[in-house]
Amino acid sequence: NARLEADNVYLKEEIKSYHDFDDIVGESASLRLALARLAQVAPTNSSVLLLGQTGTGKELFARALHERSRRHARPLVRVNCAALPPTLVESELFGHEKGAFTGAVGMRQGRFELADGGTIFLDEIGDLPQEIQVKFLRVLQEGEFERVGSSRSKRVDVRVIAATHHDLEEAVAEGRFRADLYYRLSVYPIHLPSLRERVDDIPRLVWFFIHRHQRDLGRQITKVPQTLMDALQHYAWPGNVRELENVVERAMIASDGDTLQLDAPLALSPPSRAQTEASDNLDAVQRAHIESVLERCGWRINGTGNTAERLGIHPNTLRFRMKKLGVVSPGGRTRHHRPATPGISS
Repeated sequence: NARLEADNVYLKEEIKSYHDFDDIVGESASLRLALARLAQVAPTNSSVLLLGQTGTGKELFARALHERSRRHARPLVRVNCAALPPTLVESELFGHEKGAFTGAVGMRQGRFELADGGTIFLDEIGDLPQEIQVKFLRVLQEGEFERVGSSRSKRVDVRVIAATHHDLEEAVAEGRFRADLYYRLSVYPIHLPSLRERVDDIPRLVWFFIHRHQRDLGRQITKVPQTLMDALQHYAWPGNVRELENVVERAMIASDGDTLQLDAPLALSPPSRAQTEASDNLDAVQRAHIESVLERCGWRINGTGNTAERLGIHPNTLRFRMKKLGVVSPGGRTRHHRPATPGISS
């Protein structure tokens, strides 16, 4: 009996390690890897940087990190950096004193004070204004800040979980994001896989969303045609899991009986197997495209009609991507256009 009880406890822990993550659904290898990294870092106080495309479930991961931490009894405070007006970011994060600015009719605590002893989740950290990045770095390094309109420092004990769909390394290269702040945030990065990286999880997700919504929608869906499931698994899903949930909910509204039916064909035609395999290697696609434009522009990245202009990106961004993708000109050097000096023919 003791052996059976021990085995039962072990099996429960194994199930918990992969399944007890609220609404994080799936069994794919890429998702299991992300969950394994989550389980490793959750009990610590280390900062975590969640990386992934829009709609991959970064907030769900943040909540799972907090609930498995030693701070779970304290609040998880969420801040969407992209949704805050630039003039109010500092006040929202650090609070303000009465009369600090027009409209400040009373003292207000900021999000960091509210999260004291708990966790603060900074979503879309890549959109944080540069002038706030310096003050935010101080909070991370020293645990201190001042409210707007105050000269007194306040101390807080907060664990930071940040998330972004931007390439922060690229933002650092362009000077839009502080390098010291990036390295402070990315103590333990976790990549959240896109839905294209976990196609095998789509059937499980479809049924999860059916069960979640059918009571509110007054539906009793018991069948999903294989042809419909195949179409869902071959779709590109630019909006990832969030888009899949919306498609399933619309389909349930359009379905009168017990069989799920799409309300309209998917917006994009299903890619072929060859296209799907090519999309799996995004770096190769980007490299080929950049090299093609470079060749048409004579491998110039500055000046009129240069490659960066054709691609619609900053020259420094192009240099960063070329280095990251290993793009090298046939002669080993890339041409940099120099403007002609007035009075001297070029």
